Amino acid sequence: MTIWLFPGQPLQPEQATPDDADFHALADLCRAYCGYDLITYKPLAGHPLSHHTCLQIYGVAMSLYRARKLRNAGSVPSLISEHSLGIYAALAASGSIAEQDALELVSRIGSCMSQMGAVEEYSLGCPIGLPIDPVEAAARNNGVFVANYNTSRHFLLAGSKQGIEAALAECQAAGAFSVSSFPCEAPLHTPLMAEVRDDLAAIVAEYHIAEPQVPLIESFGQTCLTAATIPAFLVDELQQPVYWERTWKAVRATGFSRCREVGSGQALTKFNRWIDSEAGTL
Repeated sequence: MTIWLFPGQPLQPEQATPDDADFHALADLCRAYCGYDLITYKPLAGHPLSHHTCLQIYGVAMSLYRARKLRNAGSVPSLISEHSLGIYAALAASGSIAEQDALELVSRIGSCMSQMGAVEEYSLGCPIGLPIDPVEAAARNNGVFVANYNTSRHFLLAGSKQGIEAALAECQAAGAFSVSSFPCEAPLHTPLMAEVRDDLAAIVAEYHIAEPQVPLIESFGQTCLTAATIPAFLVDELQQPVYWERTWKAVRATGFSRCREVGSGQALTKFNRWIDSEAGTL
């Protein structure tokens, strides 16, 4: 049994750009449905896409590209799972939406979320090496949130820039062996996203969602999504944390024989090795 894992937004584009028919087909879809040039990594003239929205489109496009290449090589998933914005390509791979809909959805949702950055300056913070209790305390003490529970020692915080900086300083003082921060336009996977909930729901309501043809485990409650639950999930997941450690353990319990990370980079693969090493299943 093969499982495909779809990662979230990359921090930057890959150095090498593919040059084959599948990549150019997806580049055409990006231009047509997003106003984004997948080759230059820039929006087309007349399409005011933000830097972060461009990265989100890029991430989904590269996941779709890698899914095409895997299928061409004979790989067929028996199970699919997703992390954060990986949900859009995961839905396409499951047969629930078309590739162009996955790209257009992430473009429109990304543009909607980017409006939050015009009012407030947000950041992401990554403390590594601490257990969850001091991380949650630091988040609570500084008005920010744990957005990703990736492993027992790797977390992502989201919230105001000032709050993130203060929370990371607290984590460092508590013994974290690494802290880093990144600018962002919206505090994804936190209750603060309720500000644009109605706008996001209106966007999602415009799309036809079919029943997934491959079981798709989501990364909040580790349930299998259905056509009936997907629309609400696409809105709700942006207000809820990603619980990747729980998700990977749920996936592990299915007894798969082969795992493929389908996207840009190897972030999930690294998280999984960490989780497996602690559980003694590596």
